[in-house]
Order: sequence, then C-alpha cells, then structure tokens
Amino acid sequence: MNLRNLLSILAIALASLAWAQPPAEPAPKAPSDKPGPPSGSHQAMGEMQKQHMAAMQADLNKMKAALEQMKANVSKIADSAEKARWQSNVELWTIMVGHMEQMMKHMGAMGPGMGPGMMHHHGGMAGPPPSGPPPDKESQ
Repeated sequence: MNLRNLLSILAIALASLAWAQPPAEPAPKAPSDKPGPPSGSHQAMGEMQKQHMAAMQADLNKMKAALEQMKANVSKIADSAEKARWQSNVELWTIMVGHMEQMMKHMGAMGPGMGPGMMHHHGGMAGPPPSGPPPDKESQ
C-alpha cells in the first residue's frame, strides 16, 4: 500500500469518527447573583461553621493544655538525649498550635462563608506559617 492510499484511508476514518460524536451539550446556566435573603442551606452552612469553629476552639484549648504539660515535663528529664528529643517535640507542637490559632483567626474573619474544608487551602490565605522558638544550636 502506498503512502497516498494510507493517508486517504486515515482521513476517511478520522472524518467518520468526527461525524459520529454526539453534539456537545450546552453549558449549564450560572446561578443567579441576585441579592436576597439567605437561603435555608446558607443558614445551615453558617450554623455548621459555628459548630466547627467551636469544636476547633475546644481542640485548640486541649492542645494548649497538653503542650504546657509537655513543657513542664521536659524540664524534669535528666538524660540529655531524651531531653533534646522531647524539646524538639515541644517546639514542633508550639508551631502547630500557633498555626492552628492563625487559621482560626482567619476563618473567623472570613465569616460564615468560610467552610470547614477551607482550613486546608494554602492559597496564600494564612500567609507564612507562625515562627516557633529559634532552633537549638546543638541539634544542627
């Protein structure tokens, strides 16, 4: 079979495939941006957000209490290697608690439209992560 016949067959096959495709569906209509009273689902979302924020605050309070207990216990450790390990753990959790506090502030400032799933969005919303204590020179 020569190149001309092969190209002719390929062109016919592609044309028949293109004609066999179903027509594209029209784009769905965008929801109306008309101002008005909040819908029932919007109110439910706002209530869920309040509950989520309250649960996060309770968790944050528990984390702070546990962190304070860890800090108190680290000072009692005699073994230097074990103490360094626990101090690193305290530093990590100090940063994590600070980050969670910042996220709570941002979520509170965003208002009821800020859903629970937005906590994991890192598109510049929270800015740089909170800085913790300076690194220990011995551990570097």
